[in-house]
Amino acid sequence: MSETPQSHKPTKSNPIEYLVIGHLTEDVNDSGTTLGGTAAFSGLTANALGFKTGVITSCGPSLDTRRINPLWIKTIPSMKSTQFENISDGKHRQQLLYEIAEPIKQEDIPTFDPQPAVVHLGPVANEVDPDILQLFPNSLKCLTPQGWFRTVDDQHHVILQPWYDVEKYLQQADLAVISLDDVERDEKRIAHMAAVIPIFVVTENYRGARIYWHSDARFIKAPEVKYVDDTGAGDIFAAAFFYRYFHTRDPWEAGRFAVLLASWSVTRKHLDAIPEEEEIRTAKMELIN
Repeated sequence: MSETPQSHKPTKSNPIEYLVIGHLTEDVNDSGTTLGGTAAFSGLTANALGFKTGVITSCGPSLDTRRINPLWIKTIPSMKSTQFENISDGKHRQQLLYEIAEPIKQEDIPTFDPQPAVVHLGPVANEVDPDILQLFPNSLKCLTPQGWFRTVDDQHHVILQPWYDVEKYLQQADLAVISLDDVERDEKRIAHMAAVIPIFVVTENYRGARIYWHSDARFIKAPEVKYVDDTGAGDIFAAAFFYRYFHTRDPWEAGRFAVLLASWSVTRKHLDAIPEEEEIRTAKMELIN
């Protein structure tokens, strides 16, 4: 493994507070490639929100990771990086997956003392061993399970597959965020998943998000914004939700906060979408009509 410089190493006096585990990705676009993946978008969002943030990932040596230099990073060596192409108009998205880096297993995870306040398993290509949850009994355990629902066809198109262990691992976690498309808009599957985890969130793209908690559900409507690019918006939402819930223990407030930051994020392209300081201050105060 490789990791960031000594100055970024977590210590007891300066611990990692938010740890995201998943592949950094090489995202293909019209101008070439850019850094992406839940690890990048959620990690940078958590950092912008004030958490000392770490990433455990796997990627190839040619991937340019300078954009996440503020974070502590541990990299599992791989000959190649996970490579996606996202095609979206803000309402519909098509994904292609060309390469996948090495998987991330339990034995790849170092010991943290103290454990991170928040651990976020963020698979994008079925690459994260969900048993990693067992290593963090003292952390707030958060999931964005999208990658466990994904496989690829012969033409590199991302297609959905069943995640047969969904109940087992949701029961081990505290919070999970999925998109409506992750489960093909299947309301029976959504209801089943919501019943086995304390807090369950379903994002609905430009419309907003619904939150399930204590046998109750609320929908939070997103504000209208000028769409530019929604790559990473779900990852920004998730990190913002986990952050706000950790500090308030109020899922309705966490949802309100996360919907605002995710909505504003689509007005900028790719990693420029990471929440800005003024947006964070405003989101902590603003009410959604």
